[in-house]
Amino acid sequence: MEKIKNNRVFYHILAITIVMIWGVTFVNSKVLLNAGMRPEEIFLIRFLLAYVCILFISPRKLFADTWKDELRMLILGVTGGSVYFLAENMAVKISYVNNVSFIVCTAPLYTTIMAILFLKNVRATRYIVIGSALALMGMAMVIFNGHFVFHLSPLGDSLALTAALCWGVYSLLIKGISERYGSIFITRKVFFYGILTILPVFIIHPWSFPIASFLEPKILGNLMFLGLVASFICFELWSLCINKLGALSVSNYVYLNPISTMLASTIFLNEPTSLIAIMGSAMILSGVYLANKK
Repeated sequence: MEKIKNNRVFYHILAITIVMIWGVTFVNSKVLLNAGMRPEEIFLIRFLLAYVCILFISPRKLFADTWKDELRMLILGVTGGSVYFLAENMAVKISYVNNVSFIVCTAPLYTTIMAILFLKNVRATRYIVIGSALALMGMAMVIFNGHFVFHLSPLGDSLALTAALCWGVYSLLIKGISERYGSIFITRKVFFYGILTILPVFIIHPWSFPIASFLEPKILGNLMFLGLVASFICFELWSLCINKLGALSVSNYVYLNPISTMLASTIFLNEPTSLIAIMGSAMILSGVYLANKK
């Protein structure tokens, strides 16, 4: 029993680490966007790097056991890959960053609601309700930093909501599929279908970023981090964590995302950190603890 408990603690720590890494990627993407790359270009290179790497360790099995499972893999590639990242980055360009950050990071809330509606073994306990509400309020404090002005931008906010809903679907769907397939195989399929479903975008907007610019240390370094660390390693380990802990518990850690974004922005972009943001971080940590409390 003690060994099982310790293993669960390890996967909780692993899930927290992954989310903190994903929080830093907002800074990496911002650097690349400022350098002239478009959202779909960043995503394509990011997933191509990850896909090439995972081919070396993935089993030679090409397809899932049934066409229904293969369809689920396609949906995972869309909800956790192409549509999610494209909607999120397009929303940043159209809407206010605060709006987008807040809406996208509410993904665990939608995961919780969908889990309660569609999974028989999930109930809306007081810990889940109070913890989610506390984390949500803390997240607002960190993102808006005391300036609670929510500017309406229908198209941009709708795209951000689409991204959040996509991640909710991804988190729930991958739980069931991870019980029948290994995390490496699932992650490879997510990368493949993510790449495949982003390609039609380039028919409308052909590639424009200069290939020679990839040799610049700033461009290469950020792309390598996004492709190898945030995608190749983190997506595979995230699938493993969901398999071990459940979609609901793991998804709640996404509330921690703004904390690492705030820390990375302070360190790398010299953005100031306020007392309100620190208090919000404490509320997020408390809320996540309550939401995951048995």
